[in-house]
Formats: sequence, C-alpha cells, structure tokens
Amino acid sequence: MCEDKSVLALIPARGGSKGIPGKNIKPLCGHPLIAYTISAARKSKYVDAVVVTTDSKEIAEVSRRYGAEIPFMRPERLSSDTSRTIDAVVHARDAMVDLGREYDVIVLMQPTSPLRHAEDVDGAIEAYFSHGLMGVASVLEASENPVLTRHLDEFGIMHPLIPISSTIRRQDMPRFYHVNGAIYVNDFHGLSLDTSLNDNPVAYVMKKDRSLDIDNIEDFLRAEAILEKLDKPQLVAM
Repeated sequence: MCEDKSVLALIPARGGSKGIPGKNIKPLCGHPLIAYTISAARKSKYVDAVVVTTDSKEIAEVSRRYGAEIPFMRPERLSSDTSRTIDAVVHARDAMVDLGREYDVIVLMQPTSPLRHAEDVDGAIEAYFSHGLMGVASVLEASENPVLTRHLDEFGIMHPLIPISSTIRRQDMPRFYHVNGAIYVNDFHGLSLDTSLNDNPVAYVMKKDRSLDIDNIEDFLRAEAILEKLDKPQLVAM
C-alpha cells in the first residue's frame, strides 16, 4: 500500500525467446533471470502482490518457487513474437478483476532488467503519487548527447536531429534521457489497449549500473560481470 492505495506488481514473461532461448529462466549468477525481478518486487515496501503473466508452465513453476503468484495463464495469442506488451498487461488486469482482485496501481516490471533494486521500484511508485497519479516510466540519462546527432538526406547533407547549437560546451548541453524499460507505474483501471507505457509523462531516473536491459547474449554476459563485482542479491527459492 502507498497512501492507502493498493499496488500490484506485474511481471510479463512469455516462454518463447529467439535471441536467447529460455531467456526468462536462464541462470544468472546461480538464479533464474526472472528471480531478480520477483525479488525486487517482493522487497518493495509498497507492493501488495507480485503476479507473473506467462504462457509457460516452466516459467510459472520457477516463478512460484521465488514467491510470485500465477493466478492465471496467458493465452497463446498474446504470447507470440508479434504480441504487444500492453495486450498482455490489459489481459492480466482483466483476469485479476475477474478473480475478484482489483488494485489501484499497477507496476509493470520487465524480467529483462535484473539489476534494478527494490528502492527503484519504491522511488517510481513515490514519483507516481507525488505527481498526482500521472504515469511513470523509468529512464536512463543518454550516454550520447543527441545535440551532436545528425541525419543525412538523399544528397548526403547532414541535418541536426535537435535544433540546438552544437557550438556550446559539452557540459552546457541539455541532458537527455531514454526509457530503459525497467519500471512503469500506471493507474490499474486506467489502462487500455491504446495505452503507450513508453509515453508515460513522469520520469524516474535510474542509475546506469541498474538499467541494463537484456536483449542478447552479450547483455547477459554483461549482467553477470556486473553482479560478480557486486554483493550478489540474496535470492531464496521457496
């Protein structure tokens, strides 16, 4: 609960993955990848329930071992390579309502962001409430400033992406951020198939070393290297 509002953490994890087969439950420093996201959600001081939406019985079994609920299975039509995340989220919301379980806030947490902390989850939820219940998306400061980015026309002539003079010093350039996909916070009942989570207006800025989004094997190896240098999270299967 936060400000007397109930909070559901929802983790979408379909079974198919072409880039890294079995990615969501692939071992990462001794634990399945999804376990890190479940752990961060369970350690949040505001989250009331942690639910995984999946089409995979294997992912469901692993998720339960690490303390998540799987009160329903996601249908195959929402689990293909072309399925949109928002379709699975709205289905999960409606499935929870059908089960008589309604919440005020939904926090979407992608399992491919294993380095986020519970304090990031709490910070994003607090940002949601402090901005009058406006949608939140976690972001990372861009490493390459787009002031220096150019696109080329058909004649090979460069044009600035952003209409700001690039003659200013780097330290005087405005800062830019991009959505890192780790955390989204929205009104539970306000979600629809037209909702664009990446367009949530409120930013929760995360540190670079917590923002890695695993898309390929190189990202996976990078996550392992980061975790090896840190104190490994104490994840406990139930």
